[in-house]
Amino acid sequence: MEGSLALVARALEDATRVEFERRVDDQAADLTEAVRAGRLDNPGFALGIELEVYAVSEDGRLTRVPADVFGAPCDREFGLHNAELHTDPDPFDEEGIAAQARQLRRRYRESHGAAAREGLSFVLDAMWTVPPAGGTDAYLTDVREEDGVTVAGNMTPAARYHAIDNDVLENAGGTVSLSVPGVDREFPTILFESLTSSIQPHLQIPDADTLPRYHNLAARTLGPVLALATNSPLLPADCYDVDDPERLLEETFHELRIPVFEGSIDDAWPKVRFPDDLEDATDVVDYLRDDPTCAPFLREWLEDGDRGTFPELFWELDHKRGTYWRWLRVVTGGQPVGGGDRWSVRLEYRPLPTQPTITDNIGLQVLVAGLVCGLVETDHPLADLEIGAAEDCFYDVVENGLAAEFAWITADGERTDDPASVYDDLFSVARRGLREQGVSDGTIETYVAPIEARWETRTTPSTWKLEAVRERLGEGKSLEEAIEGMQAAYVSRSGDTEPFSRWSNR
Repeated sequence: MEGSLALVARALEDATRVEFERRVDDQAADLTEAVRAGRLDNPGFALGIELEVYAVSEDGRLTRVPADVFGAPCDREFGLHNAELHTDPDPFDEEGIAAQARQLRRRYRESHGAAAREGLSFVLDAMWTVPPAGGTDAYLTDVREEDGVTVAGNMTPAARYHAIDNDVLENAGGTVSLSVPGVDREFPTILFESLTSSIQPHLQIPDADTLPRYHNLAARTLGPVLALATNSPLLPADCYDVDDPERLLEETFHELRIPVFEGSIDDAWPKVRFPDDLEDATDVVDYLRDDPTCAPFLREWLEDGDRGTFPELFWELDHKRGTYWRWLRVVTGGQPVGGGDRWSVRLEYRPLPTQPTITDNIGLQVLVAGLVCGLVETDHPLADLEIGAAEDCFYDVVENGLAAEFAWITADGERTDDPASVYDDLFSVARRGLREQGVSDGTIETYVAPIEARWETRTTPSTWKLEAVRERLGEGKSLEEAIEGMQAAYVSRSGDTEPFSRWSNR
């Protein structure tokens, strides 16, 4: 950690920031020219996904992941209890979807096996609610000062993470805040963001010139798609000090992951937020360049690589992209399918919480890809929806899930807030988009139908969790007992199993 702390201190120096921003400006100009020259164009669409999990001990409590677990199946993430699985990109077609599912299932199985050998399990969940031994507060506020650097004891010891933490704290006045129903407090580190786990479906766009169309339509789907996926309605029970648990269940948000992540950063700068529209493909470079700089590093601090690759040619700009947090983000320069000397441009669909089963996570990946492509393929009038209305819908969904006030324009041009009309159109367009990519009806129903069933039954993981807690409270259990009982039931059903839509409520 000593070497990492030295890097953190260097990242916070004024001279580093000045040089970093000079390089970002130069690289942004070069990347703009590359976009205009078609350097990021590719033959077709491609899919990928990132999946975050957390670890629990044999008694179901949050626990750290031993170093021996990490390797090919999974990577380290923000907290010492976190891990990330990801897939390499595949073409967006019938076989590509099958390949994505095989990859994710294999990596989950292998990482789960590695964890089991250490006496722990990885959980497919959006927020841990059973605290580690010693409690949530002690875990999330364990900080010390070393050589003028704040060190969060349960944060993965990577210089980048600690630099982000220190830069945010410096710009936020020394603490960051969380204000949600039942909790209103400050933290001495951004580590409370590690309460959450997410998935990120990726969609590679073949023609950068068409990127604004795909991006802007995708932004208008964020609310309705998130409403189908909500899975983090509760914090650990020891975070709450409430007299009326039933009232807490009524007032809590269906997707606490959103305000947790925003609260961990946005006291410093408004960086975690709803995306702005793009007018031109080069806007993605301008937005990234102009975003507030957080935790700048310089390329020569780390091991040199092949300077002909995108990450080396645009090293500082790519590093800055790691702190460009929008709920829909464009990534330039990724490795396209088949490799070679080409680069790519892709959409990262970022608001979705980790889902209970592998089938459900792939289902949302397939739904998002089909929906976005279907909207563009059909020249859908959803593009006419005001971006402000889409943003209002998104944050209403964060609080109210499927009971939110929706904002949509149907294929026949009708403006509607009726969720039945929204989802009838949404699933129709998604199926159209998948068929246009050569995906069979059988595969579509395997992955899309279980997500559609959530709307038909008005049951999402968050509503399941809230009802499970409510039932246990009705049996006379305390809030802590009810939450932990719900969580045990959730964990016993989650994993590489049948989709969530087939779960019973107990």
